[in-house]
Amino acid sequence: MHFNEILRNLIEDRDLTQKQVAKDLGVAPSTLGGYVQGTSEPDYETLISIAKYFDVSIDYILGNSAIKQKGDII
Repeated sequence: MHFNEILRNLIEDRDLTQKQVAKDLGVAPSTLGGYVQGTSEPDYETLISIAKYFDVSIDYILGNSAIKQKGDII
């Protein structure tokens, strides 16, 4: 899975709106929309903020691991 698909799933799984997530992260809704659509990617600091917001690892959000958090067993 790609970053944009993982991000979309995280948003949907938590019954959040993109507008709410954008507000909480301090980014424009259009910026978050670009991440979800896969037309843009966040910078390093924003990526960290997104991972913290959803309480997942950077590896998970980048699609490098199926384990959401350290210690999770799948």
